[in-house]
Amino acid sequence: SPLMSIRVDSLILAPERAAFDAGDMEMELTFPQGLIAKLSMHASTTHVTFELLELNKTEGVEMILWGPYHTTLNEVIGETVGVVQGKDFSIGLQALNPKTLGGYPWNDNDCMPQINIFNQDDLSDMKETPGKDYVLYRVEAAKPTDTGSSLQAYCRNRFKDRLIENLNHDRYIAPSYEDGGVIGSKIALFGTPRAETLETIGKIEVEEGLPHPELDGVWTKIAPEAASAYIIMNFSKNDIDKAIEITQKAGLNYLYHDGPFETWGKFKLHPDRFPNGVEDLKYCVEKAKAAGLKMGVHTLSNFITTNDPYVTPIPDPRLAKVGSSTLTGAISKTQKEIPIAFPGFFNQFRNNHLKTVQINDELIRYGSVSENAPWTLLDCERGAFGTTASPHEANDTISKLIDHGYKVFLSNADLSKEMARNIADIFNETGLRQISFDGLEGNRSTGMGNYGEVLFTQTWFDHLNDDIKSHYIADASRTSHYFWHMYTRMNWGEPWYAGFRESQTEYRLKNQAYFKRNLMPGMLGWFRMTAETSIEDIEWMLARSAAFDAGYAFVVDYASLETNQHTDQILQLIGEWEQARISGSFSEEQKQLMEDVNNEYHLEKFGDDSWYLYHINSVKYQHKKIEKQPGEPTYATINFELAQDKTQFHFNLTARKGDISNITFEVDNFKNVNIPITLKSGQTIKYTGGIMANIYDKNWNEIGVVPIEFHRFAIAQGEHTVNFDCEFSDAETEAALELRFIQKTDLVKQQ
Repeated sequence: SPLMSIRVDSLILAPERAAFDAGDMEMELTFPQGLIAKLSMHASTTHVTFELLELNKTEGVEMILWGPYHTTLNEVIGETVGVVQGKDFSIGLQALNPKTLGGYPWNDNDCMPQINIFNQDDLSDMKETPGKDYVLYRVEAAKPTDTGSSLQAYCRNRFKDRLIENLNHDRYIAPSYEDGGVIGSKIALFGTPRAETLETIGKIEVEEGLPHPELDGVWTKIAPEAASAYIIMNFSKNDIDKAIEITQKAGLNYLYHDGPFETWGKFKLHPDRFPNGVEDLKYCVEKAKAAGLKMGVHTLSNFITTNDPYVTPIPDPRLAKVGSSTLTGAISKTQKEIPIAFPGFFNQFRNNHLKTVQINDELIRYGSVSENAPWTLLDCERGAFGTTASPHEANDTISKLIDHGYKVFLSNADLSKEMARNIADIFNETGLRQISFDGLEGNRSTGMGNYGEVLFTQTWFDHLNDDIKSHYIADASRTSHYFWHMYTRMNWGEPWYAGFRESQTEYRLKNQAYFKRNLMPGMLGWFRMTAETSIEDIEWMLARSAAFDAGYAFVVDYASLETNQHTDQILQLIGEWEQARISGSFSEEQKQLMEDVNNEYHLEKFGDDSWYLYHINSVKYQHKKIEKQPGEPTYATINFELAQDKTQFHFNLTARKGDISNITFEVDNFKNVNIPITLKSGQTIKYTGGIMANIYDKNWNEIGVVPIEFHRFAIAQGEHTVNFDCEFSDAETEAALELRFIQKTDLVKQQ
């Protein structure tokens, strides 16, 4: 493993000789082609640093590479944090400034690849390996290899424009950027007992001046509050008291607005929610603070809406560009066909949602590009997005703007940093304490990949006042090696695509393994409450939160809260589970059992600091009407086994796509329970013990009760069967049956 290599004209050169001056703590590396590099070295009690001080010549030097440093450690590979662990020992690499990227230049766009690992015998080519049982690696500062693992970082000279593949464009100009180039690139290497890994990284952060955010004096990577659950609501100045009350009912400490901004870029607040702008938002923040709560807002990082002042009426010259050409002739302000010298940046349509070009202070949208020379933009809309249509001269520059599927524009590096300062200004002025950098990958519009993302977040961090820096939570939908130091956590998993339990469940659970191996607080992502959300769904989610010690975002709106008749119980359960989790009350054995998404639990308060945890065996069955021979039974047989006595028998039964009636349970082929009612489509019978079952509509409004012969549901330990049957109103009707067997397990006590 070479300490440092140099890439010159696409050829990687390894050092041939090294000389070390112990007095000055400097090292001189000699390379082929007469290249000589001078490095400084510094050793502390926890780590050693290496920094490139100078090169004797720079012609053709494209980048330097630190490593890859190969190790045999492969028990845990933290690809983002840059740490590999064996049974008892850890080795790590830390990039010590933003331009030093954790990773290897697999791609010219500086975006790290992802690999699916099924067979670890062949990893060197970084290709995806097919297979179902894979681990998703976001490959950066550490990666698995066929002999263990490797650690690596690099730094690129960015003094010249480069043509790269980027953002689904085969041709994209990465503009030059002045940051001193490879000189000043710096890394830290460390080795430590495995149990001291996270503590060692914290010490490196402090000693090397890396971001080291805290929550009331506790480093965020170890603070329990870093994994706090929080409420997401679309509130305004007029209803902030109601939003605060809901957050308090849920027993949570963070209230978060998912869409406070009318525009992204300058980040103008919605005038209907905050008529006086920042002043009104500050009023809400201070109201929340007085109630003991902290407030946050959602951003889309460097996404720029088409109604933002960066776009209209005069477009900012720093809007990110795919590339540019020139006009081959003068055009009038009404001309619909625009002649251009080169079509290569304009005829890429895989990621071209706004089809917009910029000429001076005018934005123009186009329908297509001519298939042959003379190259022409066709079917043009002049003066797009409120800009002014104007005549332009031959040889004027015409640039294709990069956009995103959200129908927004993106920024170059300079504008990205200005937008980050805009967000920081709002935090400084209002006292906001939480942010999500959603869409952080949009900063790849800079042509610098992960470096562009880090420039955005580092600028935001540097611009915060000391008060905000002393207590904030920052998450994102993704992270990278250097960003790991300044952000609190990654929290993603969207609730929009399926039911409460199904939306991105596999992705959410895979993330927990990713968080753990990268020494991050756990988070489950977003969950949305609707009018139909049940108690069972809520506790299913809360059990997963406890299992992985992971927080979550709970998305609510006033209509769902008012319509769902379980709202008060749902909010109370959230508070109980969160208190038990944050206080460290669940045992490791309990958490391990709760990791299985097929296991369900119920938590019940017992005293001031204790809870009973009930394990729920759940058997679900979809019963449909099917045609059978005359006299053939139509019932469904459900087999199950109970591990212990004193088990409570509960059930939920929902009519779907039609009505059901003449409902019958037969327990162990001799105890019959008949429920002589008609259950209308969308209604549910819920039995939780006792002599009555409750009947609910689809929004959990209780609409009636029905008597139950409860003594027939007394079931002992061992194997059992339940035969279930009903009559259907039509052929399409379905009955969704869930049998729930409730067993009291260990007492959960606050630590």
